[in-house]
Amino acid sequence: MADQMQWTNALSTRSSLEAAINDVVEQAVASLTAPAHLGLVFISSAFMSEYPRLLPLLAEKLSVPILIGCSAGGVIGRNETGKTEEIEAEPALSLTLAHLPGVEIQPFHIVAEELPDSDSSPTAWIDLIGVPPSPVPQFILLSSPFAGGTNDLLQGLDFAYPGSVVVGGQASSGFMNGRVGLFCNDTLYREGTVGIALSGNIVLDTIVAQGCRPIGEPLQVTKAERNIILELDEKVPLMVLRSLINSLSEEDRTLAQHSLFVGLAMDEFRLNLHSGDFLIRNILGVDPNAGAIAIGDRIRAGQRLQFHLRDAEASSQDLEILLQEYQNENIGEPSPVGALMFTCLGRGTGLYGKPNFDSQLFSRYIHDIPMGGFFCGGEIGPVSGRTFLHGYTSVFAICRSVRE
Repeated sequence: MADQMQWTNALSTRSSLEAAINDVVEQAVASLTAPAHLGLVFISSAFMSEYPRLLPLLAEKLSVPILIGCSAGGVIGRNETGKTEEIEAEPALSLTLAHLPGVEIQPFHIVAEELPDSDSSPTAWIDLIGVPPSPVPQFILLSSPFAGGTNDLLQGLDFAYPGSVVVGGQASSGFMNGRVGLFCNDTLYREGTVGIALSGNIVLDTIVAQGCRPIGEPLQVTKAERNIILELDEKVPLMVLRSLINSLSEEDRTLAQHSLFVGLAMDEFRLNLHSGDFLIRNILGVDPNAGAIAIGDRIRAGQRLQFHLRDAEASSQDLEILLQEYQNENIGEPSPVGALMFTCLGRGTGLYGKPNFDSQLFSRYIHDIPMGGFFCGGEIGPVSGRTFLHGYTSVFAICRSVRE
């Protein structure tokens, strides 16, 4: 029998770090029948003062050649009964172990000062990461929340590694100004980005659920400057928006007061736009005199956009549609062995009013695979083939082999 990819996850909610490490290592190691090549660990910010102890304690119990991880305001993992749980704002530790035959794994830690400048060739990025662009690597990134250069890093990876999938999230603390931890092998970092490049017999399929539904019709930006929309369909943007809001139901008008976003169409040539075709961005403010609208991204004349609303129902429908599409598109592919979930601190119980919503919906469509992950300060995932830093999003990375 060929050496098969294996993937497992264990979750502990013990409040003693030693006890939690014992739990997760024991459970995870017991469920693998071959040695682990990779470990991913996510630790709750309830253990904030103990981050320096995590790696030495793990090393006493676990032998794994490559280990990365980070701290989080909430962690996701599989409990002893085999159910995935999202543990928010309480002590928890999630450990994923993977046996990945035929996969090269390259860990790295990067700080903003090391990034090549915007005029650099792809070679400068390849030298920085230390991984060739072929076979096409898949990247998992864990960044500090205030990491300058995260967007530059994502653009650089897209530029130097065309066709690569890049997923991950920004470490979170769950506290205002709480310190974060980034872990790579035997080192605790406080800033920058830790990551791994996975090359060879591995595919990371992605689902990026931004949790919004479109309202009105797509509009064309006819005049813009940096991140400011000056004209929409040759009209004053604020007038267009007011007219749209007036046409909504009373419920949606109320929602628009605090949960209104803009979706930028990523494919200039696609006629019929659906939820996965937009990059969702915040509306930062309006200029009542000029009628201009400022958004959380650069925009240019000629781009299309559509206003969006976000609530629990829109978020649930968006994820369900994407899961159905994934299921239909992957008939006949090798079965997934495991998954990672990078979700926003603004989702979870705060959005849905109950725990474990996104992970349970995921497991209704993609059954019986172990999943680990964490609640992020920003989520990293692709939209229409380009990688972005998101907010209020759930990014799933589903791992399978290239061939059976």
